[in-house]
Amino acid sequence: QVQLVESGGGLVQAGGSLKLSCVASGRTFSNYGMAWFRQVPGKERAFVAGITWSGLHTFYADSVKGRFTISRDNAKSTLYLQMNILIPGDTAVYYCASDQYIRRAVFSRRLDAYDYWGQGTQVTVSS
Repeated sequence: QVQLVESGGGLVQAGGSLKLSCVASGRTFSNYGMAWFRQVPGKERAFVAGITWSGLHTFYADSVKGRFTISRDNAKSTLYLQMNILIPGDTAVYYCASDQYIRRAVFSRRLDAYDYWGQGTQVTVSS
């Protein structure tokens, strides 16, 4: 059974930093693209950042480009999201997700491209 477990969320002041982690188990982590999404109450879950199975290519939502960095350590089956220069608009529950297709050729930002999700970790940025 595939499991994704996030950690690293918390309360931080605007301008601060946090690093999220997502540990995966249950299938060969290095074969699957991974992504971070976030959700606020009343809104649809939104793409934040993604990384291909190889780790060679990364993708970002315009709102976080230049502030967030996604990375992966395939030896540790762990996905990361380094978040810098946080703003109150970044406040959300953050979820990691695993692509449903092995070694997908073209990275997807669509929610339905991902078949396994973590439980979410709350990030709150105070002004």
